[in-house]
Amino acid sequence: MIKIIAILALYLSCLTIGAVNNNKGLSRSQARKATQEIVAAWHKAEKARLAYIIADQAVRYDSLTMPIHWQTFGEKPADGRSLYISLHGGGNVPKDINDSQWRNQWRLYTPHEGVYLCPRAPYNDWDMHCKPLTDGCYRELINFCVDYMDVNPDKVYIMGYSAGGDGVWRLAPRMADTWAAASMMAGHPGDVSMVNLRNTPFMIWCGELDSAYHRNVLDAQHIATLDSLQRQDPGGYIHYGQIVKGKPHWMDRVDTMAVEWMAKYRRNPYPQKVVWRQEEVCKPAFYWLRIDSAQIKRGKEVVVSYSGDNTINIERCDYPTLTICLNDTMMDLDRPVTVVYQGRTLFKGLVKRTRGNIESNLRLRCDERYAFPAEVTVKL
Repeated sequence: MIKIIAILALYLSCLTIGAVNNNKGLSRSQARKATQEIVAAWHKAEKARLAYIIADQAVRYDSLTMPIHWQTFGEKPADGRSLYISLHGGGNVPKDINDSQWRNQWRLYTPHEGVYLCPRAPYNDWDMHCKPLTDGCYRELINFCVDYMDVNPDKVYIMGYSAGGDGVWRLAPRMADTWAAASMMAGHPGDVSMVNLRNTPFMIWCGELDSAYHRNVLDAQHIATLDSLQRQDPGGYIHYGQIVKGKPHWMDRVDTMAVEWMAKYRRNPYPQKVVWRQEEVCKPAFYWLRIDSAQIKRGKEVVVSYSGDNTINIERCDYPTLTICLNDTMMDLDRPVTVVYQGRTLFKGLVKRTRGNIESNLRLRCDERYAFPAEVTVKL
């Protein structure tokens, strides 16, 4: 406990070095420099905090322990390695069977390049990969790989077979702003919504004869759902779905092409349009949007886009207030920003960049891409 407190103290002190006034307005270059300093200090603290994973070969989060196994393939590209998180099958069965399924997953897929990492689910249940606390485990896991294996945070992919596919069905939409792409193999979709996948390329694989729990029927329906979403919104919902003819639950490895398909894509942390629906694990932030935690409720939706003329258009918002986080990659913050809701202007003016915004957004998101220097909150 003393060691953890010391590391946290180091992290907080690193964040505030040289910050006389965290609310002082910054220029573009000052914001860029401040972001680099704050992110570098954060990575230093994270690397020290996550060192235990090397020795333990496991991630700990809250009450959970998630053992991990990884292999590294190919030469490291100039922009950093890829990370493939691969979820094993099993489910509500004895621990020994899930352990065996985990070991089987180690050799199921082979990327040409990247870190291929298989976490052992911290539960022995049908939803062992996607219970609420597991999201924190995956966030820890990604940060560990970024700091220790030179993984590019925009090249993180998730995939899974059977019960692992069940996990992907849920993790891909509710953590869509984390993944570069996702692939679901032989899993059951349950009651998941697909709308959050607008900016996350997604694959669906299922055997034609995989009729247990109606997987084949339901997976085919979800392929059709993504087809429909893409027709309505051609700028998003990249997907590929295949119900493999003549195959049962085991598809004889035809699904291995998923690795190559996913590798074509990179995460865009600042997509011009975001569709956000709260899933069973509710989140206070998604891509460049944030809401008050007290307002969170499953099923609430937000649809927002921005354009090159510094205009943000809120098409739908089920919350009384909405915070829009911004940086100079998204728009020119030296010019006024306009926020419009269903034709009504809610805000027009300059949005201040501050060190405090960078720090608070990084603390909340634990992802360097979301260390936004500016934000505007509007009431609807």
